[in-house]
Amino acid sequence: MKTAIVVNLSKEEAISCAGEISLLMLSNNAEVYMLSECMPFYKGVKISYSDTIEELFRICDIAITVGGDGTIIHAAKYAARFDKPLIGVNVGRLGFAADVEVDGISELTAILNGSYSVENRILLDVEVVKDNGSKHYLAVNDAVIARGQLSKIIDLQVTLDGEEIAKYRADGLLFSTPTGSTAYALSAGGPIIAPQLDCILMTPVCPHSLFSRSVLFEGNSKLSVSVKIPSECCCVLTIDGEKNVDILAEDTVIIRKSELNLKFVSIHKRNFYRKLNEKLKEREI
Repeated sequence: MKTAIVVNLSKEEAISCAGEISLLMLSNNAEVYMLSECMPFYKGVKISYSDTIEELFRICDIAITVGGDGTIIHAAKYAARFDKPLIGVNVGRLGFAADVEVDGISELTAILNGSYSVENRILLDVEVVKDNGSKHYLAVNDAVIARGQLSKIIDLQVTLDGEEIAKYRADGLLFSTPTGSTAYALSAGGPIIAPQLDCILMTPVCPHSLFSRSVLFEGNSKLSVSVKIPSECCCVLTIDGEKNVDILAEDTVIIRKSELNLKFVSIHKRNFYRKLNEKLKEREI
């Protein structure tokens, strides 16, 4: 089996942990692949290297991330595009999306003998339509349309399948996958959703209303958002907290389910809500 290991090189613990995983995989007759930028950290280890993350995911049979949720989210977009299963090892603080903790990396041998299950997760296709054309973005967790720093409150109009359904005065509007319901959406007061469900969650961010609540839409819904932006202010679309796109008053943001799916590998058959409670208790520390 060809295993790709994606490492957060900004964390020393992740670098060390990835080295242990490499030796574990190699000792069980698996091939190990990493990005070329990892080469200086693993001299003498029989690892093959790829110059681009696209090449890495094209080659591998399965991918292992070593880091926090951010590392998983970044790798997940490539895993979905190349239809490769993905499992995360948590070296971050919480690791909602990770299946394995640092002290349990020996359990990863289960992926070599097929002793695992695969959860299919939906992703969001976020299209930004401007005067000069449109561009698509892939979201694993969420897409947030929000006022820029120090801007005034903004007005947002939402349509569902071409029909206007709501208007909000708020700091922003957040659209998330079930996977992303435990991320920013949870902090914004949204509900917790089982990650295997097929739906889209919309949550107003600091709405200027007593009655604005999260709304859950069917997975095949097409949602469009236009924004009225006060003069001398700005509006930004943020994808998974890592990609920012400036939004103008004449732009339209379209949110729908992506044709791509993410295959999350699970070694442990743990109850989702039990795992969530454990993670939330860690957050309180």
